[in-house]
Amino acid sequence: MEMVKGFSHYWKRKEIRQQLDVIKGNRPPTKVITNAKWLNSVRKSWMEGNIWISHDRIVYVGKDMPINMTGTEVIDAADSYVVPGYIEHHSHPFLLYHPLTLAQYASERGTTTLINDNLMLLLYLNKKKALTLLDDLQKTPTTMLWWARYDCQTELINEADVLSYSNMKAWLDHPYVVQGGELTDWPSVLQGDDSMLHWMLETKDVRKPIEGHLPGAGEKTLTKMALLGVDGDHESMSGEEVLRRLDVGMTASIRYSSIRPDLSRIINELHELGLHDYDRLLMTTDGSSPEFLENGMMDHLIKLAMEQGVPFIDAVGMCTYNVARHYHMDDVVGMIAPGRLANINFLSSLSNPLPDHVLAKGEWVRKNGIPCFPDIQFPWEKYGFEPLNLDWDLTEKDFHFSIPAGLDMVNEVILKPYRIEHDLTVERLSDDSDELYFMLIDRAGEWTVSTAIKGFGKNIEGLASSYSNTGDIILIGKSKKGLMSAFQELKKQKGGIILVDQDGPVTQIPLTLSGGLSSAPMETLINQERKLKEALKQRGYKFNDPIYSLLFFSSTHLPYVRVTQKGIFDVKQKKVLFPSIMR
Repeated sequence: MEMVKGFSHYWKRKEIRQQLDVIKGNRPPTKVITNAKWLNSVRKSWMEGNIWISHDRIVYVGKDMPINMTGTEVIDAADSYVVPGYIEHHSHPFLLYHPLTLAQYASERGTTTLINDNLMLLLYLNKKKALTLLDDLQKTPTTMLWWARYDCQTELINEADVLSYSNMKAWLDHPYVVQGGELTDWPSVLQGDDSMLHWMLETKDVRKPIEGHLPGAGEKTLTKMALLGVDGDHESMSGEEVLRRLDVGMTASIRYSSIRPDLSRIINELHELGLHDYDRLLMTTDGSSPEFLENGMMDHLIKLAMEQGVPFIDAVGMCTYNVARHYHMDDVVGMIAPGRLANINFLSSLSNPLPDHVLAKGEWVRKNGIPCFPDIQFPWEKYGFEPLNLDWDLTEKDFHFSIPAGLDMVNEVILKPYRIEHDLTVERLSDDSDELYFMLIDRAGEWTVSTAIKGFGKNIEGLASSYSNTGDIILIGKSKKGLMSAFQELKKQKGGIILVDQDGPVTQIPLTLSGGLSSAPMETLINQERKLKEALKQRGYKFNDPIYSLLFFSSTHLPYVRVTQKGIFDVKQKKVLFPSIMR
């Protein structure tokens, strides 16, 4: 069998020869860090010496200084603790922000490697454009790595095209794709889906781990997943669930995310259960919405872990060396040693994991506490990420609600069916109830699903969102006039999320890239999201994360019913209860 080139083949022969010339003294290093007190991740101890860097690679770590230092930048690290750049191994880089916005925000705070979900690229782009995008994003200072999904997490009309043999093969074989999964549709594999099992086995053949998605899984399910080749899982909701995963040989990731901010509690439970070995534990923000990331990325998680008694070196290891070993790429990232990418954080103290200075691929992205990621004018339009032009209109006959089953929100993301008893032919639903009209409309205007929803809010006049799992249009509101008004404002804005009342727009988040992603910097997005959340809460939204509510309405990895392109879908029975209607 031909082995796929892995991430280790990052440097070409000519570059490696030039790096060897630095050691020989025939060529100067680009940077030398002197007087470094650096973390040896293998020994779990502090070492002292000098670090030589040639462009984006560490070429020497030890006591010596280079013979040739013509033009070399010298960095005195006498006042710093030098640690590897942090790794976010479970990134969903499409939560209103786009991958480069997140990369900049993360790396300026020391998280210099992101391992990213590819779902939106599967849905939005053809294979050639998507894989070219991977190459182009890798040219930035952040180390951008990816997953290869086996399922689309919803019911798509064109799923066979999205998950075609050539698509799946190209993704799994790509050197910047370092894992299979996350495996949200694992019940299908257990029920005999040999196509998905084929791709899981292919993943193992190219020596890439498989990430599960196993909330609430018991011992038997975890055992079956281990037999299928699942290597890790990030869905533990208690210390006991973490141990369950470790006991079947998996790596367990502990979450601190906008939906599940429970890292501190879980670590505390692990300590109570007697676990003080952290080598098979990782940490993740699991695709949190912008406002939640205001306190930082992996730097914040390291701090939280330390507050629960995890030693500094182990807390750093949970998002550096442990991650790199799990992904079979500790020869390239995750430690300070010759041959690794020059992703390096300089800390002023061991109590504050937010670095004063950050090198990402040997380039400064934070210096003297000031973010300085390069201003990259990335050509998103080249990949088809353009403003959303809706060249069709809604008419009165679209507001025909005849489905007898509505959606009842249990929390941000769980929907149960309920029997609709109110008359949905009326223009406006009762202000006394928390029932709203709900529509999912094809972004090309070809079909609709129209029902009602309870629990999303009480007096929301109209909300329109082109931000959804599939890029289709969501409309929610108390009146049909409100739905129409919100839709028209969305059309005018060319994509995004917009809330209206009877006098017009209240607040909005423009999403200028295909109606799903913002081109604004993270700080702007944080403010926009905060305003939307406040406005929705004033109107009866009683949960914490409306962005995830919008994203997951169509996500069939969650119980009990979902609204998909095919119609209202029963997740457990895997069947369409009420089909979408062609317009």
